[in-house]
Amino acid sequence: MEETTFVDLGAGMGRAVLLASELRFKSVIGVEMHPTLAGIARKNIKIWRAAGREVSAMRIVEGDAVEFALPAGPVVVFLFNPFGAAMMRLLLKRWRPTFPGRTSAVDMLYVNNEQEGVLEMERGWSRLFLGKVKRSEADAIADHKIMANQPEGEYASSNSEDCSIWRWEQGIGNREYEI
Repeated sequence: MEETTFVDLGAGMGRAVLLASELRFKSVIGVEMHPTLAGIARKNIKIWRAAGREVSAMRIVEGDAVEFALPAGPVVVFLFNPFGAAMMRLLLKRWRPTFPGRTSAVDMLYVNNEQEGVLEMERGWSRLFLGKVKRSEADAIADHKIMANQPEGEYASSNSEDCSIWRWEQGIGNREYEI
């Protein structure tokens, strides 16, 4: 894992970046387009560092996730449903020409995976896992507070999240699928 870079696309205020920095990644990068959220994430990083919780170097890149170039070497991309279907298709289209020259895997951890169908239609990706992942108590409490402020019936809350893990490996994209 120490050779792997963790990338959170749609990092928001940086929670996944902070938690990933407690593990031994090569580096941890959050990509956030919204300037206010990116600023909050940077402040949260400073607090995290001051508390001595950072094991892996971390940073926030303010910008469009579609324009962000994945780093060389093994990568874990974390998505907490940051995009609609059109943006997910655009992201995968942007990545596609960069993958044939990669010498290491790109893994995608996709939580609250509402655009799962987009990945299912994309050649070159293999799903390694599909299921529910139990939320931590802190996440469940925070989620219930958020739901209390949402319009009636807009969102539902449960103690788990739908999740999938996908992998792109060198050569997979060139293989024809059997029908």
